[in-house]
Amino acid sequence: MRALVWHGKGDVRCDTVPDPIIEDPRDIIVKITSTAICGSDLHLYDHYMPAMEKGDILGHEPMGEVVEVGSAITKFQKGDRVVVPFTICCGECFFCKKELWSCCDRTNRDKEKAEKLMGHAPAGLYGYSHLTGHYPGGQAEYLRVPYADVSPFKVENDSLADEQVLFLSDIFPTGYMAAENAEIEPGDTVAVWGCGPVGQFCIQSAWMLGAGRVIAIDRVPERLEMARKHGRAETINFEKSDATVYERIQEMTDGRGADRCIDAVGAEAHATGSFDALLDKTKASVFLATDRAHVLREAIWCCRKGGTISVPGVYIGFTDKIPFGAFMNKGLTMKTGQTHMKRYTHKLLAKIDSGEIDPSFVITHNRALEEGPELYKKFRDKEDGCIKVVLKP
Repeated sequence: MRALVWHGKGDVRCDTVPDPIIEDPRDIIVKITSTAICGSDLHLYDHYMPAMEKGDILGHEPMGEVVEVGSAITKFQKGDRVVVPFTICCGECFFCKKELWSCCDRTNRDKEKAEKLMGHAPAGLYGYSHLTGHYPGGQAEYLRVPYADVSPFKVENDSLADEQVLFLSDIFPTGYMAAENAEIEPGDTVAVWGCGPVGQFCIQSAWMLGAGRVIAIDRVPERLEMARKHGRAETINFEKSDATVYERIQEMTDGRGADRCIDAVGAEAHATGSFDALLDKTKASVFLATDRAHVLREAIWCCRKGGTISVPGVYIGFTDKIPFGAFMNKGLTMKTGQTHMKRYTHKLLAKIDSGEIDPSFVITHNRALEEGPELYKKFRDKEDGCIKVVLKP
């Protein structure tokens, strides 16, 4: 089969690799009909995420048709149309029973490596390094889906296009959980840093959960326009503003600050000319730090006293110069984590099914799998108005 394969920093190729096979009675094999490039895939592309190895198959936002079924699977049969969430869950461990699905204790096949970096290992993830189980990803013609009786789900409504349901594999539930973690109360002002695909769904979800205002912060005009047009957000372009983001939010909130702040950027934050951002970039370039934490610092600064910070943006290792004194003295709460996908997929599928939301609005590029390597670069470099890429094997 053909698949997008990691060969090193900035080097993704469309290679011919062996087809997956059933390895366990709880497996299914899915013929991929649509798959996407996620913003967090860029952490792999730029090699910020450690433990990548040459030959790793990328991708964690797939859907398709079931073509083989393990002997223990009764939930699916050949021909079923399924979405495959990015987290791999056993359904039986301490954490799965608490519905902390992304913390599953059994599915990370490289548990020891992750424990050395994090203290404890998260769940296995598709196509996301040897810290999360080295599972082949879904940017491919076929995908082996282990523990298929737990997270994957069937799309019963044949009138829904792939593009409408594909993002239930990751970014729509991720944005929704981020908004839920922000503990939004009716009428709250919610500030969202990052208007990439996850940020767009944070904005949509903030409205669903009762926000009174949403302020979106970014530097890419196309992403800010999408936040305005589809997300009804007030926007701040931090490259074009004469004031700092803090000053603008203070002005917009009469000096109180945003009630809820969402960092949908994570480890690769950019900022124009700020000292801390330049320091982050310099330290990362000489391997003294892994993450550029400008957005996290700014969110702490901009959040009102007693407010909440939600972090769906991916962080990888160690951050520096976090204003923890401000965090503590302002009485802030922070909630983070990989998405507990199984909590949200059916709830959000119902919203799509009813017409409340059509997630396909984020797609800017719908292309063949073979164009994947070129599109990784376009997405990373913010070229050609590229916000969200869907690939067709």
